[in-house]
Amino acid sequence: MQVTNSILMIRPVSFRMNEQTAVNNYFQENVEGSGVSINSKAQSEFDKFVNVLRAKGVQVVVVDDTKEPDTPDSIFPNNWVSFHSDGTVGLYPMFAENRRNERREDILEQLESEGFLIENVMDYTSAEEQEIYLEGTGSLLIDRVNKIVYCALSVRADEELIIEFCEDFDCMPVIFTANQTVEDKRLPIYHTNVMMCLAENFAVICLDTIDDKKEKKNVVHHLKESGKEIISISESQMHHFAGNMLQVLGADEKRYLVMSSQAFDSLKASQISAIEKHCEILHSSIETIETCGGGSARCMMAEVFLPKV
Repeated sequence: MQVTNSILMIRPVSFRMNEQTAVNNYFQENVEGSGVSINSKAQSEFDKFVNVLRAKGVQVVVVDDTKEPDTPDSIFPNNWVSFHSDGTVGLYPMFAENRRNERREDILEQLESEGFLIENVMDYTSAEEQEIYLEGTGSLLIDRVNKIVYCALSVRADEELIIEFCEDFDCMPVIFTANQTVEDKRLPIYHTNVMMCLAENFAVICLDTIDDKKEKKNVVHHLKESGKEIISISESQMHHFAGNMLQVLGADEKRYLVMSSQAFDSLKASQISAIEKHCEILHSSIETIETCGGGSARCMMAEVFLPKV
């Protein structure tokens, strides 16, 4: 299946703007206030977000972060781990050194205690020794039904490692470069899932970020060939995190597209209508998390496709 009812989320204890990721995440901004107040706001936003999901029957496994080691971005677990329907767990090499500490064995143990079956671990983290990175489903947008992986190249998404992942998981890579304008320069977007959301029957995508015409045509071709309706967003909407969305299953297998309130407010009526032809929209305000963290709703949710014991 392309969508799951089970989501892993990490509740932060030391959330702040991560200085190590800000060097190439151009969505991050400083917020006034002490570290304690910023973390408190992030926790409040996190709790409300979880409640929005659970109210619709989404099964959210919440794990509390730990004070030590220092992991300001732990609220974004989808970058270090992925969970697959054959019982495989993927572990990924991270660009920022302080993000590598987010990988915790006890989180996998908690999932097992919740009844999920882990059969195998594909560990790509040794690539960090060569300064090669691939940041999980932040970088890899996996069409699980059609076995296609869409990935935008960046410092955090190495082409050879993308191809290795696709060989290991028997998928076809669709690789391209996605850029954003930063101080009049076109620079790579740090994660694919900021400019693109892949749902069951549609894709929300900022095609304007793919400057190479052949690459853009190739992405569109594969989306259409696999039966996805393309819902285009502008680069301005992308900067409001309108590409950072995730489709989930709620009670009775009802589909929802989850996004932030900022993303929802940036959408045009026609775009909302196009989405609502396929599923209901859920949104929650996570302004502090978005501003300091440079990530949004999708980044906060690690999909759990593992089989149950």
